[in-house]
Amino acid sequence: MPVNARAPHFVRSFERGLVVIRAFDAEHPARTLSEVARACDLTRAAARRLLLTLADLGYVRADGRLFRLTPRVLELGHAYLSGLDLPRLAVPYLEQLVALAGESAALFVLDSDVAVCVAQVPARRVMAAAVTVGARFPARGTAVGRVLLSLRTEAERAEAYVLLDGDPEDGVTTLAAPVRDRSGRAVAGVSLAMHSGRTSAVAARRDLLPHLLTAVVRIEADLRITDPVPDAPPGSATHR
Repeated sequence: MPVNARAPHFVRSFERGLVVIRAFDAEHPARTLSEVARACDLTRAAARRLLLTLADLGYVRADGRLFRLTPRVLELGHAYLSGLDLPRLAVPYLEQLVALAGESAALFVLDSDVAVCVAQVPARRVMAAAVTVGARFPARGTAVGRVLLSLRTEAERAEAYVLLDGDPEDGVTTLAAPVRDRSGRAVAGVSLAMHSGRTSAVAARRDLLPHLLTAVVRIEADLRITDPVPDAPPGSATHR
């Protein structure tokens, strides 16, 4: 099948609708019709039909010449999050971690090469470093993304944790460790985020890493309880 070929079931118009939704982001919360068409590589007529359809469905609203997403798009992400047991399971341990470490904690999963926040607990302090649920970051640019990428294959099980010291631009130091399922596969990562001026990399490794690893161990223990290994057939051997 050619690289650009699609399966017979593929609905191109549905794909284009999702592309239009993704054209709106933190840097472009509002766009004109022409801007949407250019960003999505669509004709103005096609972009207009898609935007008006999304508006009829309640996912987009027109504000003069500008189009914006509505809060209804959150239903799409909520449907995913509500089906995940891991965030609900992890939040109590993230809360304990924040109480002990005094820094913001978050749970991330890997979506291809992007780290996505699926749960977070902010620190109760002024100017706490925190992310929002749904935030997406290039995995290689984050501590939690790097630790998950390093564990992607069996041959690359090297990183027990990653510490990424803040640069002068953002001033945030992050410490992350993977959450593994019963088979040893990394299914998520927990990160602690702190301002570099308040906590050095040395102090983070010495004082905060033990709390982070304890939280991860507790999450993994609960994950194994909720995701038991199926019973092996009679007479078969179970290898771990």
